[in-house]
Amino acid sequence: MGSTWWNLTLRFLLELAALLGLGMADWSLSAGFWRWILAIALPLVAAVLWGTFAVLDDPSRSGRAPVPVPGAVRLALELIILFGGATGFYLAGHASTGIVMALLVALSYAFSLDRLAWLLRQ
Repeated sequence: MGSTWWNLTLRFLLELAALLGLGMADWSLSAGFWRWILAIALPLVAAVLWGTFAVLDDPSRSGRAPVPVPGAVRLALELIILFGGATGFYLAGHASTGIVMALLVALSYAFSLDRLAWLLRQ
């Protein structure tokens, strides 16, 4: 079920929301010039990590991996970024958005048990 169109769409939207949540947290928790730097830098770093570290032949991606990593490492990276984005919304004063996002992340992974098993076998 992890590769159904609706779950892949949800996952993509959650990835984008995570980047937004990370940026919003940095914006609201910092001040002055650093506010601009951190609000841009952390989402950018998260996006680069997301796109760079992957499992070879991941069916939910192109199959390519610029930097191949074990499945457990990739799963940890995904969870840190996605739940980090949800936490970012929460810390930025948008608690309900953060909670809904965290629930949607959990729902997406609940319907991706086949992908989770595949990741943990790699």
